Amino acid sequence: MSLNHLIDQLDLTAHIEAFNGFFSRPKPLFIEGDQERHYSYIEALDKLTFNAPPKVAPFRPITIHLKKQGVLRFEQIFELIKVVRYFRTLKNSAFEGVIGEWMHKIVIPERLGDEVESYFDLEGRFNEELDEELFGLSSRIKVIKDDINASMRRMLFSSKISPYLVDTQVHYVNDEECLLMRGGFNHVLKGQVVGRTSGGFFYVVPDNLSKSRDQIRTIETMREVKFYEYAKQFSKVLSELIPFINFIDKEFERFDHYQARVHFARAKGLSIVKASKGREIKLVAFEHPAIHKPKPVHVDFSKNVLMITGVNAGGKTMLLKAILSAAVMAKYLVPMKLNAHKSVIGNFRRFEAIIDDPQNVKNDISTFAGRMQQFSQLFSQHDALIGVDEIELGTDSDEAAALFKVILDDLIAKGQKIVVTTHHKRLAALMADRDDVELMAAIYDEEHRQPTYEFLQGIIGKSYAFETALRYGIQHQVVERATKVYGENHEKLNLLIERGAELERELKKKQALLDEKLAVVAEEQKALKMQREQLQVSLQEEQKRLKQSYADAINKAKEAARQGDVKSIHKKMNEANKVLPQEQKPKLERVYELKVGDYVKYRNNKGTIISLKPKEAMIEVEGMRLRVKRDELRPSGNPPKKRTKTQISHKIERRSGLKLDIHGLRAEEAQEKMDKFLSDALIDGWDEVVIYHGIGTGKLSYAVKNFLKKHPKVRSFEDAPQHLGGFGAKIVRL
Repeated sequence: MSLNHLIDQLDLTAHIEAFNGFFSRPKPLFIEGDQERHYSYIEALDKLTFNAPPKVAPFRPITIHLKKQGVLRFEQIFELIKVVRYFRTLKNSAFEGVIGEWMHKIVIPERLGDEVESYFDLEGRFNEELDEELFGLSSRIKVIKDDINASMRRMLFSSKISPYLVDTQVHYVNDEECLLMRGGFNHVLKGQVVGRTSGGFFYVVPDNLSKSRDQIRTIETMREVKFYEYAKQFSKVLSELIPFINFIDKEFERFDHYQARVHFARAKGLSIVKASKGREIKLVAFEHPAIHKPKPVHVDFSKNVLMITGVNAGGKTMLLKAILSAAVMAKYLVPMKLNAHKSVIGNFRRFEAIIDDPQNVKNDISTFAGRMQQFSQLFSQHDALIGVDEIELGTDSDEAAALFKVILDDLIAKGQKIVVTTHHKRLAALMADRDDVELMAAIYDEEHRQPTYEFLQGIIGKSYAFETALRYGIQHQVVERATKVYGENHEKLNLLIERGAELERELKKKQALLDEKLAVVAEEQKALKMQREQLQVSLQEEQKRLKQSYADAINKAKEAARQGDVKSIHKKMNEANKVLPQEQKPKLERVYELKVGDYVKYRNNKGTIISLKPKEAMIEVEGMRLRVKRDELRPSGNPPKKRTKTQISHKIERRSGLKLDIHGLRAEEAQEKMDKFLSDALIDGWDEVVIYHGIGTGKLSYAVKNFLKKHPKVRSFEDAPQHLGGFGAKIVRL
């Protein structure tokens, strides 16, 4: 079965399409090579913080073109540059572990950066400033376009033309500037009509601008010739670096596989699980991505066959699809929703899903015949995971039970692992005597008369056909008559099955409660073990420190004993005493009782408490209110007596009397000068000052504008008059 058909059968199409959107470029799901190695790199990458790579086109057409000595377009060249720049970013991140070692092995030729990459900006545009001729041509085009725009503006406000103008805008049609004119415009303006509106107006390109446009076309042709020369130059360099391009292409393809899985898992809250070497399947809290708000699946499929029976519409088919989906996604390392630490998923060479009804009128084949064709192909395979939905579909259940019992026996002998769903108990009973067959039943809620979409292992489930018929609208009288026809013996058998299911449910509840208690005990044991280990480490470190301290003190004492005079002995003994560990007494911070109105000290300031909260307070310091931490306040006695102040105000109008010259300063120095200058001016009462910054490159002027915009005391500013410096100075109003 093809992978795409299998994905469609298992309802994984939307999930895989969403996953494919995280690739930088399209690729198959399977990663060639050692899956264990790939998984280790994905795990390492998942621990790092990095950006996703840009969208990139495949390199194969590019390398083929280079091998034929062709000339690449700038767009194709930039595709290579995007990958090189991305890998350079990863290398500069200095990752540790296997990712860092991998990036270290990728050596980017300096020639590629110097002779090709440096000519392109971050958006892939050619940097024309690196070529004097190209820069000059671009400048000429800009000047001509400015002249065209100026001419168009003059026409817009011409008294001769204005009666025929629909509006005063310059329109662009087919990348040409034109005017929107009324009929009869040819009496006042000669031009070419390039378009017409639904209202009957005309888009007109004036003839007097055609010469300028011809000049632009000529210059554009010259630029294209120059660009082609560069493209030939770049293509020649790249043709000599084809081995590196093939290498970087292969490495990027591999990295793209890894990063897509990591970013998809992060974006959707999923886990990445690798297929284990065995054949066991144990799913814990698995959620199929096609179901909205699904119930987590818990299933232990350690044996060769899992036979799912039970209620109609109870989720048997979805459980089958969940098991196969988890195995497929684990094989291809596709992120999924489950408990990755407790789940185990085996590795299988092939997958087969026999789910749909194979009946086909065109090929004149029945349901049962189609199923037989599908089963006949399974005998030639080995080490496959097979899912069969409604195994007795299309024929007599008793005959089918005997036939499929033998078929399943032979498939097991060939090493196949099989998931089967069925409504019929006959096949389940025939297979139940095998030790390698696991039974599982869908649970039915008899109180509410609906499926629970949960499963119990180890029992054969009842199909609840009569209850399902009632739920979906069959009349009660019809169902009651059918029950009588079914017979009392069958009903007794069902009662025994139901009793077994009830006992199993009770056991399940008790087991869940016991597991919960065991989990709590295990967590407590784990916490105690960690605490004991931490205490042991701390004790060992403290013992080591004490041993070293006493050893140093003993050495000092020995050195003191070797001294000749008493003074030297006392000095050395004092040094030894200092080396000995001292008893450390805990520092107790004093707690002050504070209330609103108290005069307190906060760092180097003093003020009065206005309001109090458990952890913070509001104080007033010299007219300013501050919100501070409560534990940083200290009582400061009584507040000082307020002195009466005599205020004398005298309005003095001072304009343009204070000047600052910052010519030649760097932006940071200029900002410091301006900050102090404006503060002094405000204190002195000036309401208008002049700042001279000069014209130069414009960097200092830009810094001055930004500073003045952000200054809270600057009301406005503008360029100075010509006699005061013009564009090289600013008049600032405070």
